[in-house]
Amino acid sequence: MRIAVNTRFLLAGRLEGLGWYTHEVMRRMVAAHPEDEFIFFFDRPYAPEFLYAPNVLPAVLFPPARHPFLWWVWFEWAVPRALKHYRPDVFFSPDSYLSLRAKTPTLLTVHDLIPLQEPHSVPWLPRHYYRHFLPRFIQRADRIVAVSEYVRQSILQRVGVPAERISTVYNGYRSAFKPLSAAECAAVRDAYADGQAYFLYTGAIHPRKNVSRLIAAFDAFKAQTGAPVRLLVAGRMAWLSEPVREALHKAQFSSDIRLLGYVSEAELTRLCAAALALVNVSLNEGFGLPVVEAFACDVPVLCSDRTALAEVAGEAAFLVNPESVSEIAAGLLALYRDAALREALVSKGRLQRQKFRWDAAAQQLYRLLQETAGG
Repeated sequence: MRIAVNTRFLLAGRLEGLGWYTHEVMRRMVAAHPEDEFIFFFDRPYAPEFLYAPNVLPAVLFPPARHPFLWWVWFEWAVPRALKHYRPDVFFSPDSYLSLRAKTPTLLTVHDLIPLQEPHSVPWLPRHYYRHFLPRFIQRADRIVAVSEYVRQSILQRVGVPAERISTVYNGYRSAFKPLSAAECAAVRDAYADGQAYFLYTGAIHPRKNVSRLIAAFDAFKAQTGAPVRLLVAGRMAWLSEPVREALHKAQFSSDIRLLGYVSEAELTRLCAAALALVNVSLNEGFGLPVVEAFACDVPVLCSDRTALAEVAGEAAFLVNPESVSEIAAGLLALYRDAALREALVSKGRLQRQKFRWDAAAQQLYRLLQETAGG
């Protein structure tokens, strides 16, 4: 097959959610199928590290697609021209966008429908773009991949495409996420938390992630216990982050809360593995990769009891109502005080993580590409 791929989120040194997804599935797929040709569509000069094998042909399409107007130009003009030029059998777009004008059979991965479900949580201009185009992208796709059953059901309910066109393919976790020795964990605590134990949040910071309530809950936990525990928040400030700054300003124990900003993969894996627990109380997630990464590190998890987080966590996490500060605080207290609970969750996490493998995801996606190319 000749497979064209939207790889605009493969950014050296700046891989985030969509970039990691593209990287993990495509490097495996390229290596497993040397008989196929892969044409990678970048929107800016690319890093050679993303040309995984000789069967990858890079193409830089102008303009850089980092703004709603430029998204439209890139997908509706640059991509159709490139597809007409290279004549692939199938086009794979792993970031929920596609070209409405292109005639090439298309497989689309949809990571969530949050712009439709919670438009207020998205900045104004992207919000209007998503609300207009996302349902059209889904309807146009020949085959659709949902990263969780929650997303699949959301598509069926909100967009109304036939169920047989949608397949659920879970994400995986990176091999770099693994347990650390006691000495290594101590070194991480010394470096980031003055030697103290810490709860960890990882991910971008914006209203849907609910970090302001997490800060309030941690403050309540500290007020109740006086425990020598820190809260580390690893992730970049995205949009509408003022509630987080306000919560931090109001917190009695703000000196025990550290905003680390964006951290590298090497830092993130160590921070995760040395945590007392990972905490993700997001209001809505299409998958929830940090939860699986914590499972891989043998770290207990506290997370929301709704959307895809509950699906991904299964019985391997302490589930809480993300809208209740008191319930989040009670969860932090339970995980801090109860070593047996932490160990039980770690044991369940070892079983749960077996469901989430990038090798399996790449294999499933390749079969769907074959089906899509075959009509």
